[in-house]
Order: sequence, then C-alpha cells, then structure tokens
Amino acid sequence: MLAFPSTYSVGITSLGYQIVWATLARRSDVDVRRLFTDQGDPLPRHCDLFGLSLSWELDGPVLPELLQNQRIPIWAAERRDQDPIVFGGGPVLTANPEPLAPFFDAVLLGDGELLLPAFIDALQQCRGADRQVRLRHLAQVPGVYVPALYAPRYDTDGELMAVEPVDPDVPAMVEKQTWRGNTLSHSTVVTPEAAWPDIHMVEVVRSCPELCRFCLASYLTLPFRTPSLDDGLIPAVEKGMTATKRLGLLGASVTQHPQFSDLLQWLDQDRFDGTRISVSSVRASTVTPELGRILAKRGSRSLTIAIESGSERMREVVNKKLTTEAIHAAAQHAKQGGLSGMKLYGMVGLPTETDADVDATADLLLTLKKGTPGLRFTLGVSTFVPKAQTPFQWQGVRPEADKRLKRLAKKVKPKGIEFRPESYGWSVIQALLSRSDRRLAPVIAAVGDARESIGGWKKAYRAALSGELDPPPGDPLPAPPPWDEVIHATWEPSRVLPWIQLRGPLAPEKLRDHHDQALTP
Repeated sequence: MLAFPSTYSVGITSLGYQIVWATLARRSDVDVRRLFTDQGDPLPRHCDLFGLSLSWELDGPVLPELLQNQRIPIWAAERRDQDPIVFGGGPVLTANPEPLAPFFDAVLLGDGELLLPAFIDALQQCRGADRQVRLRHLAQVPGVYVPALYAPRYDTDGELMAVEPVDPDVPAMVEKQTWRGNTLSHSTVVTPEAAWPDIHMVEVVRSCPELCRFCLASYLTLPFRTPSLDDGLIPAVEKGMTATKRLGLLGASVTQHPQFSDLLQWLDQDRFDGTRISVSSVRASTVTPELGRILAKRGSRSLTIAIESGSERMREVVNKKLTTEAIHAAAQHAKQGGLSGMKLYGMVGLPTETDADVDATADLLLTLKKGTPGLRFTLGVSTFVPKAQTPFQWQGVRPEADKRLKRLAKKVKPKGIEFRPESYGWSVIQALLSRSDRRLAPVIAAVGDARESIGGWKKAYRAALSGELDPPPGDPLPAPPPWDEVIHATWEPSRVLPWIQLRGPLAPEKLRDHHDQALTP
C-alpha cells in the first residue's frame, strides 16, 4: 500500500508520488494499492508493505493516523512479523527523518529510480524471514536507513551526543542515493480530479546550479542534472500529449537546461496550437521576449521568478546571483512577449536581514509596477525556515519575521500589488519538524487532530517538556530541548545534528564552509 498524507487531488498531482506508484505497479511481483486521506483503492486481504511519500514537513504528522486507520501499530518497535514493513521516502525524510523515525521501519534516502527497485529486491530475498532479519538485510542496501538499528546517545543534560549503529554489522553512515540516468520523470496519471487538472508534468531539470544557501531543493538534490532533449524531454512530452493538451514543465530552474531554448522552439510548432503550457519558477536572468511570446501563445498568462529579497546585499548573503537590473529586464521581457502578469517569490527573516532590506523588497515591487505599466504583479513571501542538509541549517527562525511580513503588506498592498504571505506560525512548526530529533515523535503522536492548530502543537510540546506524554516503546528518551532552542536559536558549529548519521550530497564541513562564506562580512 502506497499512501500520500493528503487528499487525492493533491496527492495525484505530486510527480514524486506518481513515479513511485508507477515503479511499483510495473513490477510483476508487487500488487500496489493507493491510499489518500479522503479515499483509497480496494484493500488487499494482507498488506506486506506500507509506504509513505513525503515532500512537505507539515504533512508528516498525518502518518500515525494513517497507520491507525489501517490497524497497523504506529510505533515500529511494536510491530510483529505479520505486520507490514512501513517505509517512507521523499525530500523531507531524506533531509532529516528523525522526528518521524520511530514510526518507520525503513526510510529511503534519495532518488527512487534505483533505490526503490533495490529496496523491493532486498525484501523479496528475505521474504520468509522474521522481521528483525528482514530489517537487518534492508540496512545493507545503500540508501536504506533502518532507524531501529541506530541509537541516539544523550549526555546528562539531554544534549544529543551521537546517533550510532547498534552493532558493527550495521553501516555507521547511510548515504543519499543519486540517479544519474539520461532521463528524469514525467506524469504517469493525467486526471481532471488533480489539483492541476488534466496536466502532464515533465521534469526538465533536477536540482539547481545556483546553490542559494537556504535551499533544500538545490543542496539536497545535487548534482544539477538535465535529460537530453531528443532522448529525454521530447519523448516525455510526446507521451503526455496523446492524453491531454496541458503541459507542465517542472524543475527548480527549468530555463537553465542547456537546451531549453531548443525545447521552446520545438513547442512553438503549429502542431501544439491549442496546447496550454505552464512553467515552474524560472531564473530571472534567463527571461527573454521569446520565452514570454511562446508561453503567451501557449496559454500562459504569467511568469514566476524567485528574487528572495529586493536588497542586493541580502541576495549576496544567500548566494542569489541576481541583479536588480536583471529583475527589471525580466519584467520588461515578460510584458514584451505578451504575458499579463509576473509572480515574484521572496523571503523575510533571512540571517542578517534588517528592516531596510525588507523595505528594499517593497521598493523593488513598486518600481517594477511603475516601470512596467499594464503588467500585474504578485508577491509571495515566506519566512526563512532552516532546513537540514543546507548551509543555513545552523540558523534559527527569526521572531521579527512576523512583523516584517506585516511591514511588507502595508507597503505593497495599497499600491495594487497582490500580496500572498505564508503563515509565520506554520513556518515555526516547519522549523520544529525540520530541526528536531526522535524526541519529537511522542509530540507528533500526542498532537493528533490538533496538528492543524498551532496552539495544539505548542500544548503537546509543553506536555513533552513536563514529562506528561506517554513515551514510545524502547529505551527511554530525555525530554526534548526547549522550544526556542529548536526553532529560534543559532546553533554552534560543534553541535551534534540529529541527522549526523546520514550523508547528503555535501559533507557537513563543506556546508559549514558555505555558511561561513555567506555570513562573513
């Protein structure tokens, strides 16, 4: 059974979920059924595997409820031989699975193209064995992390000192697996019931060469990979165009594909008349009138670029290689090409940010609006959240970010800029899930339906601090760190990180170098 921690319309729009499902469904030795929070396929009489695809921190706490509804013990330590192996994957779990680790038997770290088949093959090799034998066998597969075989060690003050294998036969470190093939992914399901109805999604690039210091999508998925046009992208598009007239080109920076202009010219053919094409976020310096013209011709009304900040100083801090002139040129080119709108994504609460940097973002938007009359501008703004496996993982959420969201709103909304802020409160909960260790698992179990309330999270965390929560089975864990220490504190370089036993594309020492480069005046 393959679960997604949200509704069908949201889950079936996830390209990652679709690919995992299709990979399993193509195997003759696997009968895979889908499960969403609002519906599911008919269930088999016996379930050997229960998988969860997770790409968003705030979805993770749905897992205990999904397990309970399937009558699967929520704690991995309480499962017996007849219970399914509960596994998970996706960027959130690859970065830091520890808050959810006690719920999982296995976590797949990295790209699924090779990792998922290797995982299933390993399970088939020991299918008749008891649970502990199967888990130990899985732990030998590169990229498969079996939390029960790693024990956190704390000092007398409750500070994490290490996460160590339980015996010498277990690998001391688990490395994220990287797919290096010539093709990336594309939709296997096109449906009008999806959140993006009837769309065929094609992954144009994976990762991003820019390496913004806060960016999980860039650092965790390194290296930057691009499928070839003739062998990868064109066949993927052709396959979807037999089923729909809607095409989505996906990636962190799609226009940086070395053959993107050739792909655009190919999509400019008369045979694609009536096809609606949308493009995810593009790099501002790659926007041209030709890009605007072809997208407008193919039904797009707007273009999305990430600026992070209107302040050149802040963009240098985060390694956003983008000038103010390039942003203005992108707006001009978008309008010249026939587009009617531009969406810009920014961030508040970045390390070293001041009110003047926030004001620079407002000034930039107002100058863009004045300089490009007739182009509609939307500003989406989130609060900086430290992500594991990135250079800014040592930085905390800045409490003043909440006021800075309001400051931006006051400056741009009255001037006709559509303002779309993300909730500061939920950014705090994201940070809690991003930076915690296994001591958060009892909080996740206890918060239950109250997970949809920020107050519910705070109440459950207070209960954990005061020792009021039922402990998970197994060796007792100390109380979690203070709330502010997890969310707002800047961590020392010497601090043992909860994900220390896991290795992403770059070693912690290299990430720290990038951190120091960003914040050294």
